[in-house]
Amino acid sequence: MYRGSRPRILPIFIAIVTVVVVIAILVTLVRSLLNPNRNTEPQQQTPEQSLESKIKNQDSIRSVRWTVRGPIVADEEFKSYRITISPTSRSFVTYSGYLDKVIDKKEYANNSNAYEQFTYALIKANIQAADNKSNDDIRGVCATKGLAYVFETRDGDNTDTNLWTSTCKDSPGTLNADTLKLQALFVNQIPNFKPLFNNVF
Repeated sequence: MYRGSRPRILPIFIAIVTVVVVIAILVTLVRSLLNPNRNTEPQQQTPEQSLESKIKNQDSIRSVRWTVRGPIVADEEFKSYRITISPTSRSFVTYSGYLDKVIDKKEYANNSNAYEQFTYALIKANIQAADNKSNDDIRGVCATKGLAYVFETRDGDNTDTNLWTSTCKDSPGTLNADTLKLQALFVNQIPNFKPLFNNVF
């Protein structure tokens, strides 16, 4: 009795699927043999690369901040100032006392191109070459005659990098870049900047 061609279709289909699977396995094996060191997982950034990425990030809520603090003296005589640069604004704020009473504030507009040039200049000044020590406590540092400096990267109102150094030899901090270069870069963002502590800072 004639039964048609159906019984022959199933074996042919299975054979085709088997051939396709075998070819796919062979292609995968050949690729793995030709690229034995291929790593599909993203490489982790070094601390320097991570900091550089934060500095170069031009999201509108990102900013970098430079703070200069004087000697530890009476509250009435303690002074500090802070320069904050973002893709949209620049500010220079002078403080009196340990509670950061604002005694002067200047604000200016900024733009993404200017911010890009500025942050790349910070990288050229090697600001990302930070000490890996997790010592971000600047309390009491360089108390009698010197100055202390703090560099921060900011994400909105949050600090995600905090590096510091000082003029005191026994308190080098975690910031290894040349402070004079960094100071020049930051104060040059503020028109008619007037030093608070000496002829530079």
